[in-house]
Amino acid sequence: MKVLRLTKRRKVILVVFVLTAIIVAYVGNSKLPQPPESVQMVTELDSYLEGLVNSGSPPGLSIVIVKHDSIVYSKGFGWADAPRNIKATPETVYHWWSITKIPTAMAILQLQEQGKLQLEDPVSKYLPFFEVNYPSDNSNIITILHLLNHSSGIPDASGLKLAKWIHHDTDPALDQTALIEELFPDYATLEFEPGENTAYTNIGYMVLGAIIEKVSGQNYRDYIRKNILEPLEMTQTDFVYTNNMQTVEAAGSHPSFSFMAPLLRIMMGSFIRESSNNSLWLERVYTNQEPPSALIGSTLDASRFMRAYLNKGILDGNRILSEASIELMTNDSHVANANDEGSFFFRRGIGWHVFKEKDELKLEHTGGGPGFFTIMQIYPSQDLGLVMFCNDLSLQQYGWKILQLGASLHWDE
Repeated sequence: MKVLRLTKRRKVILVVFVLTAIIVAYVGNSKLPQPPESVQMVTELDSYLEGLVNSGSPPGLSIVIVKHDSIVYSKGFGWADAPRNIKATPETVYHWWSITKIPTAMAILQLQEQGKLQLEDPVSKYLPFFEVNYPSDNSNIITILHLLNHSSGIPDASGLKLAKWIHHDTDPALDQTALIEELFPDYATLEFEPGENTAYTNIGYMVLGAIIEKVSGQNYRDYIRKNILEPLEMTQTDFVYTNNMQTVEAAGSHPSFSFMAPLLRIMMGSFIRESSNNSLWLERVYTNQEPPSALIGSTLDASRFMRAYLNKGILDGNRILSEASIELMTNDSHVANANDEGSFFFRRGIGWHVFKEKDELKLEHTGGGPGFFTIMQIYPSQDLGLVMFCNDLSLQQYGWKILQLGASLHWDE
């Protein structure tokens, strides 16, 4: 194999290129309006969000806030698809990406309620291929609960690997159990003793998808459709772009002038539809790994999901989860990092990331993948839920601050 050797001149050129890209990315990000420390009125929140999308990154976003089973704020800002002149609205559909893990966790709890599994069951009871290399002979056996709260010790795939696990709209969906059975041996050596630490892993949720398929006798997609999406009447949410989603479809995008843009062109060139409005606009992107990250839908539909959660598992007479299961997700089975001494309250629960804010819990999950960033928050004690979907990744660092602004407003008045 021929080894590429860089001359001193080429090394200098490469360093200059990288530094230039970093500077361009920094300058571009510095132009984004940072969230204010606080807002006193809804009009101030509106004004900030308008300024944000007018900066061009993200091109568009949709946000919905629910309080006491009612939608109190529902708006879209900017462009769902600027080249095609489609505005963002609350009905606009975006990739959920990793927020999909919450419905996946709910599906496991539904199956427990049906008596088809128990959270303390060993994973190997249901999946013969599930063989891991434990840290010691005295290690705890990995259970379903370990997968749900990311405490199994199973490593995650790298960001580069996850970015490659995508396919085009015209490509067939993959058999989810066959996929994880094929991939799992590469992730079978545990990073820590099960139950003694927590580390986020998409691989663990791929395994949960295989358990859902094994226990229910349905493929993962159909199970989620029939047991969560349909009962909640989430008609604009699915794993593919259905006919009634196509007219309100957001196109994923990425800033043209950023550190990642050249890499995106190399890795995902066939997914770039066009370059316009200082953005690279993407074709439809589907992920290979569905249980951690495959849902696509609107913020309005996500608000129905949040309302059901805040209503202890029921919406409009349709129950998707028992009160006991909601309690388990909200207040129990939280796991802290091994070095967490409690000065900063962050835990991983069943599906959710759990924070302590001003003596109350905040449940949160974010999602990020090619072209989209999403975030959902629930404040159980306030009966408050917030969700924001965007069509680029620029708000990953402070999307939580934007929802915090929305949570600070007095929606009871």
